[in-house]
Amino acid sequence: MAILKFRAYFEEDDSIYRDIAVKHTQSFLDLHFIILKSFEFDNKHQATFYRSNDKWQRGREISIEKYDKPYKAEPLIMSVTTVGSEIRNPNEKFIYVYDFARGWTFLVELISVSKDENPKLTYPAIIRSEGIAPSQYGTKSILGDRFVDVEEKYDLTKGVDGFSEEGDDDDATDDTSAEENGTDDKEEV
Repeated sequence: MAILKFRAYFEEDDSIYRDIAVKHTQSFLDLHFIILKSFEFDNKHQATFYRSNDKWQRGREISIEKYDKPYKAEPLIMSVTTVGSEIRNPNEKFIYVYDFARGWTFLVELISVSKDENPKLTYPAIIRSEGIAPSQYGTKSILGDRFVDVEEKYDLTKGVDGFSEEGDDDDATDDTSAEENGTDDKEEV
């Protein structure tokens, strides 16, 4: 059984990517779920794949559900379309779009094909993670208005008792002058 290894790049920063392995008989729905898992996204929104070329232009769509597009070919359906059936060349590319309102876009590229199945893995599998995944909803939406309170409560730009701005030293004494005078200005504990 062929194992297909894909690299899914975050479109806005190609240093953020996940390597994913799938069996050629698994569906695009399986690929969809493992991409979401690898970037720590939830599964609450619509998604679609597009076949692509070397210039990352969108081609035939592979959608979660069937819908009519009057001017384009009917999309393939993720749950019944196997990943292996859409591999035409060794550098096959797909564009994956998740949450149409926010437009999360990932560039998915086939990076290797092997016949060796790793018995320790459950496919589909995340093989490698590079970079910090973008926050799906942003930090503020997770914490709500309380996040602003936390920022204001702990204003780290002001000096605090015993601590000061960088370069200032409130608690420092002139140790050299005390030593030269033979006195010790420091208190003994």
